[in-house]
Amino acid sequence: MKKRYTLEQKRWDDPAEHAMPEHSRVPASFTIGNMKIAPATVLAPMAGVTDTVFRRFIKNASQFTTPADGLADSSADVDSVTSNQQSGCGLIMTEFTSADGLSRMRETKRKRYLTYYDDEHPISAQLFGSNPATLADSARIVQDAGFDLVDLNLGCPAKRVVACNGGSGLLRDLPLIETIFKTVRAAVSIPFTVKFRMGWNDKHIVCVELAKMAEDCGLNAVALHARTREDGYTGQARWEYIAAVKDAVKIPVIGNGDIRTPEDAAAMVDITGCDAVMIGRTAPSNPWIFRQIAQYTATKEATGVGTYDQPTDQDRYRMIRTYFQMLVDEIAVEERAEAARAEAITAAGQVAREQRHRDCVGKMKQFASWFTHGVPGGGALRKQIFESKNGDAVLGAIENFFANRVDDSSNLPLAAASEEQIFASVAYCD
Repeated sequence: MKKRYTLEQKRWDDPAEHAMPEHSRVPASFTIGNMKIAPATVLAPMAGVTDTVFRRFIKNASQFTTPADGLADSSADVDSVTSNQQSGCGLIMTEFTSADGLSRMRETKRKRYLTYYDDEHPISAQLFGSNPATLADSARIVQDAGFDLVDLNLGCPAKRVVACNGGSGLLRDLPLIETIFKTVRAAVSIPFTVKFRMGWNDKHIVCVELAKMAEDCGLNAVALHARTREDGYTGQARWEYIAAVKDAVKIPVIGNGDIRTPEDAAAMVDITGCDAVMIGRTAPSNPWIFRQIAQYTATKEATGVGTYDQPTDQDRYRMIRTYFQMLVDEIAVEERAEAARAEAITAAGQVAREQRHRDCVGKMKQFASWFTHGVPGGGALRKQIFESKNGDAVLGAIENFFANRVDDSSNLPLAAASEEQIFASVAYCD
């Protein structure tokens, strides 16, 4: 029977448990070209998720400090070399961007699409496409926009992307990939990386060959999602292929796939020898994952036993409110910029404004859904949220729900959500 592929299947399939070696941990840092990334953790590019608001939200959620007892977050392997204002997330990436679209956009539209803020550095812009010249032109645009790195997407399994020979569709044409590598590498001086899957299917595994090609063409790092395009998001990520890629090249290798917990991140490093870990699906449902990895690393180094904080109801409430406020603030920034350009008074400007507000409410609903899975009574809240017509109604539902929960018991950890509950609704395209 042919394996069924569906992009909507993003929950874990019977997640594997890993034995914890005594000294397993995520590295304190690694280097991509001339760019030091500390710690060695990367927020994966996710379509419909990793816009500037979500990226900054994750950076904020990943902050950690050294407590008075010197145990929870402190160790030479983490905080002595951690950059980004003590953030547990070392590198963030944009949503994947069409090189064709970017090269055709007006300058003003490009600026909106490539929006980022100073506190997002280091940041990598991910591109997809199949035309070497167009990709090179877009890479130059990214470099001129001030991004620290540029990344090529060879992993997205979405039919609409594969249909135009983008994303994982290119894995069937290694000669074209080589031409793209060389053309883009010649076009920019910032670090150039690639994120790819193992191959098109189990009969067409090309990850080791592709990684060697990337190294030979001057790329500075590779990231492997250890599934094929045909796998989609089903089955177990096959970490042994990350190990094979690491054995084959000298440039940094970033491992991606099935990292749900700090223990998983440490196990991936131990099993594969990869230089860094990339986290996708877990981040929207658990924005604290990068901070937890830093805590786990520090406590394991200090005491031999890795521990980390679990979010409370109050933590979830604060995070939801913070994210919603950031969405609203971002709209205000855009509208002030439009007013300065006298765009808001035009018909087109009004349509764009209304669309942004609809998108804001949509993101509120999406995020609240992620964050209430596993919370007792969360089903009723999600129903209220999805029936809400505007942002005020969404906020009202959140306020009423948590007002009855954030009490003297709010410092107790939440009951763990099932993996199926958590990931059933996460949008994701690598």
